[in-house]
This record gives sequence, C-alpha cells and structure tokens, in this order.
Amino acid sequence: MTEPDLTRVRAALDAGDFARARKLIDGLTLPPSSELLELRAMAAYGDGDLEGALAAYGDLYRLHLENDEPCEAAQAAVNVGMYLMMDSGLMAPVRAWLSRADRLVADAPDNPVRAWLAAVRTYERLMCGDMPGTGHWARKAMERGHRHGLKAPQIIGQVAHARVRIHDGAVDEGLSALDDVAVELSAGNLDPLTSGQMWCEVICAMQWIGQHDRAEQWTEAMERWRHDAAFGGLGGRCRVHQAEIMRLRGPCDAAEQEALLACEELRPWMRREYGWPLTELGNARLRKGDFAGAEEAFMAAYQNAWLPQPGLAWLRLAQGRIEEAFSMIENALEHPFDIPSKERPPTGALRRAPLRDAEVVIALAAGRVDVARAAAADLEATAEAYQSHTLRNAAVAARGRLALHDGQTEEAIRLLSNAVTEWVSLRMPFDAATLRIELAEAYRAADDRRAAEQEIEAACSAFRDLNATPWAELARERAPEKPAGIKPEPERCIFSREADMRTVTYAGTTARLKDLKGMRYLERLLAEPGREFHVLDLVSAERGALPVESSAEDLHIDAQAGLEVFDSKAREAYRQRLAETEADIEEAEANNDLHRAELARADREFLINELRRGVGLNDRARTVGDGVERARTSATRSLRYALDRIAEHHAALGEHLERTVRTGTYFAYEPDPRAPVKWQT
Repeated sequence: MTEPDLTRVRAALDAGDFARARKLIDGLTLPPSSELLELRAMAAYGDGDLEGALAAYGDLYRLHLENDEPCEAAQAAVNVGMYLMMDSGLMAPVRAWLSRADRLVADAPDNPVRAWLAAVRTYERLMCGDMPGTGHWARKAMERGHRHGLKAPQIIGQVAHARVRIHDGAVDEGLSALDDVAVELSAGNLDPLTSGQMWCEVICAMQWIGQHDRAEQWTEAMERWRHDAAFGGLGGRCRVHQAEIMRLRGPCDAAEQEALLACEELRPWMRREYGWPLTELGNARLRKGDFAGAEEAFMAAYQNAWLPQPGLAWLRLAQGRIEEAFSMIENALEHPFDIPSKERPPTGALRRAPLRDAEVVIALAAGRVDVARAAAADLEATAEAYQSHTLRNAAVAARGRLALHDGQTEEAIRLLSNAVTEWVSLRMPFDAATLRIELAEAYRAADDRRAAEQEIEAACSAFRDLNATPWAELARERAPEKPAGIKPEPERCIFSREADMRTVTYAGTTARLKDLKGMRYLERLLAEPGREFHVLDLVSAERGALPVESSAEDLHIDAQAGLEVFDSKAREAYRQRLAETEADIEEAEANNDLHRAELARADREFLINELRRGVGLNDRARTVGDGVERARTSATRSLRYALDRIAEHHAALGEHLERTVRTGTYFAYEPDPRAPVKWQT
C-alpha cells in the first residue's frame, strides 16, 4: 500500500465518508498490513457494519500474534471486546477477548493497553449490574489513563464512576461529574468514537433518574457536535434516547418514527438488548393510542427476552384487562429480567420506580389498596433519595390518587391539581392530560360538575393535540354525565370524487381539490366513523387487490415482519459469538469462576435459542421496513400529504381532520360524538 493510497483513505475517514473509505480499501490488491486492517475496521464501523469492524480487528489480532507483537495484539483484542460490548449486549464474548488481552500483557504491567483494558472492563461490569465492580475498574481506568496521558480511558472511567455514585445515592456528586464530562465533550477534546459513546452515556444517566430537561439539553448539544464530527458507527442507541424524549414531550408520531429507525439500525447487530428499542417503539405507539401497534412491539420485545414493563401493563389496563395488568406488574417487581444493559438501572430503587408508578394506578383499579399504598411510599422514598423532579411529581400524583380513593376530596383536588401543574411545567403533556381525568373525578366527588367537565375538556384537547384521540375517547367515557337533552342532528358533509377531482363540503364551505391516493384512504375512513382499519386493509383496498371487507389475516403477512428477523450475515455473527462464548465458559470453569460461567451459559442459551428459531434464514431476510411497517409508513405519508392539501384549501375541514384522524397500524376517523358528522362519499 502506497502513501498516496493511505492519504486518500485517511482523508475519506476524516471527512466522515466511510463508504468511500471502504471502497478505496476494497480496491487495493496489496496483502493486509496492520495499518490497512486498522483503517478497514474504522471504515466498517463508521459505515455501520459492526461485523466488518470485528472481522478486521480479529484479523489484526492474529497478524500481530504471527509477528510476535503481544502488546499490539492485546490492543486489537481489547478493540474487539469494546465494540462487542457497545453494540451486541453479549458479555461472554467480551470477557473472552479481554482475557486474551490480559494474558498477552501479563509481563507488561505498565503498558498503556492496560488503561483500555480497565475502561472496557468498567462497562462490562456496569452492563452486568455489578456496581462495586464498576467503581473498581472505573478508578483503575482513570488512574491508568492519567498515568499514560490517555484522555479517552480517563473520561470513560469518569462517566462510569459518576453513574455508580448516582446509583449509590450521591446524586449531586454524580451529576456534577457528568456535567464536567459534557463540557469536555462539547469542547471537542476527544476522538469522535469516544465522544459519541460518552454523549450517549451522559444522556442515559440523566434519563435514569428522570432528569429529562438535562437529557434534552445534552441531546441538543450532542446533535450540534455530531454535525461537525466525522462520526459514523451505529447511531441507533442515540435514536432510542431521542425517541424517549420525543415521547415525553409529544406528539408521538416523530417518536415512533425515530424508534422505528433505531430498530432498523440496531436489528442486524444488537443481540440481548434488542428488546430495548422495541419497547420504546411500543411506548410511543401506546401514547398515540395505537394499541394494536403497541402490542406488536411489546410482544416482539418480550420474544427477544426483554421485559417491556411497565408499558405492557399500562396497555393491559387501557384495554380493561385489569387483573392481567396487576399480575404483570407484580411479576415484574418480584422477578425482574436479568439482561446485561447500561440503558436502565441494574438494581434497586431506580429500577423499581417506573414499575411502582404503574403499580399505584393498577393496584387501585384492581382493588388492592394496601399494595397501592406500599408502592406510593416506595416511590416517594426513591424520589427523595434521587432528587428527581419527575419522580417527586409521580409521588405527589400517587398520594392524590390514594386521597381520592379514601374519600379525602379536598386533599385529592389539592394534590392532583399540583401534580397536573407540575407535569405541564415539566413539559410532559400526556402525563398532565392523563392526570386531569382523575382530577375530574375528584371534582365530581366534590359535586363540582363544572370544574369536572372543564378538566375533561382540557384533557381531551391535549390528547387531540398529541394525535392521541383514542385516549380522548377513553376520557369521555369517564366524564360526568350531562343532563338528558335532544340528540343533535349530524352535520351533512360531502367528500365525493368525480374523475380526478374531489368536491369537499364542510361547515357550509365547498372546495374543489385534485384527487390523491391519501384522499382515497381518507374516503374509506369517513365512510365508517369510529371503525379501525388495519393499514393493510386500506392499502389493498385502494389498489383494488382485495375487497374492502378483507382483513389483515387474509394477506398472510406476519404482523411483526421486519421487527425482529435477521439476515444470513447476522446468523454467521451469532455462530461466531457462540464460539467465543464457549471459550469463555471453558476458561471460567477452568478457573472455578462459577458466577462467570453461569453468566456465559445464559448467553450461550440465548444464542442457541435464537439459532433454533431460524434467525437469519434466507426466506426470512426482512428488515424493519418490510411488511406492515413499510405499509404503515407509506400510507401515513400519503394520508398526511392529502390532509395538508385539504388544509390549504379548506382551513376548517383541515383543522377538523387533524383532530379526528388517527394513523398507525390501525387508521380511524373519530369525530366528537357530541358533534356528529354524516359524510356523503
């Protein structure tokens, strides 16, 4: 390889043009060298090809061994372990590669590789929930990094140590350390890979304790940094964090799309943690009121050995399956899934907090008042320990719900009103709207019908603004009954097609519009207000492929297509990880390390089960964009485009449809029953 070749490859990498860098490398015919393999690994990872990066670093490891360069081979082994840890969630292969590196530098106690070894071991321990072990290796990473002038291991250790301090209750100390790291990252003093990973870690730590304002601020800072950095790699994790913030702020359409993109990006590489983005997808759909879509995502997460709680329990409660919801939340608290992950607190009160929040509501619905009281007390103690505004307000809301149950009407109104105000202040409109429904019940108990109706109206308005009209309908079902009166006559409206034009009449105004595909979808919805149409029904009927009565089942398409199937490349990766896991088991058993062997066997069982399910078989090589997901995206885009055109020519109708049309796996037109509309189509 000549110097001009190297210069062109480096220039492409520096510019963030990783695909071009790979093309340049692939066009070379010279035998592999250590420099070429390292560039190949960087280009592959930057281009989003984890297995390509792992293969290149594996080849580099073997090349250094052949050349009798143990310390260089150790660094390559550490790199394999680091990338595996960051993106696969399988810890046994990580430990296997770190053990190889350890053996290679056994006779070099002061080699700089040991700083990187400590940094990777730090996160291996964090993801396995070993907080004391995390703190131990974090301190070593900082010490060794400082000794050898290596900034990245120091920062990695500092972030992990801060997360340990937060977990242990030293919140101010931990947050202060993370703020220092974020300032360092903003200054651009680290390499792009470490910067990208540590931005993710800072944001994740804020979300651990419900510091969503800080998480949002640092997310915005990270996005500004990413525009200036030649940083590629697997950005799916960042997308999941962004989706969570979008979900909390609302509306959830953007959150759903961000979560779908995360699933697509992470599907080929993420192993044990793939249920995490699927769960966030389910949470976004749940808040939209797309209960069928939420069910799909939550069950796909469950099938990937992830516990999608409390989202799934909230869904069951919304569906009226109260006993099932209660059983789910109690089981989640008693038997938590033990999956290596840095994306959620490993143990203790922080891990329980969102479950306790749901438990209060579900237990009261199920008549288990003592359970609800205990859950509220634990939630309040956690909120005080971790100084989280979000958790504190959840605890206030829990006390308000209990006061309402106990007949303490004035106290319930005071607490619930304060909690609603705080949710609004924290910019969490869905939570505020949900709580307004219970505040309305408190006002009704106090015989203040006017205030109760006002809260219901505010809740329904917020749900409509959030494109969550099914929740508005549920709120209406709980509204105080109005005095009997004359049922209003439905307004007569027109939405008819003549050739390629539409005549549209609403609220006394008529407009003529060019017909569009999305308008044909809309016509089906308007013809049957309140009916839910599966997206495949709409698409197939519009194309004339099926009669309008056909159901999704008639299409013989897997409703979870694209959410969790893997291609043949991923299958080979599974087999490689399985071989590495076997090596970790063998070493652990030889050293009589029973705990490590147990963890490795859990990884082995997961991998074998995945392979048995036929993961990656050629006849199932689909991505998250296939099947239902592709139809959902296409139909939503077409319908939204049509609604925009209508709004341009008929503002009143555009506003009406924006409030009443719901998209997702199921589409529906849901007008307010108090103002019925009769469409002529």
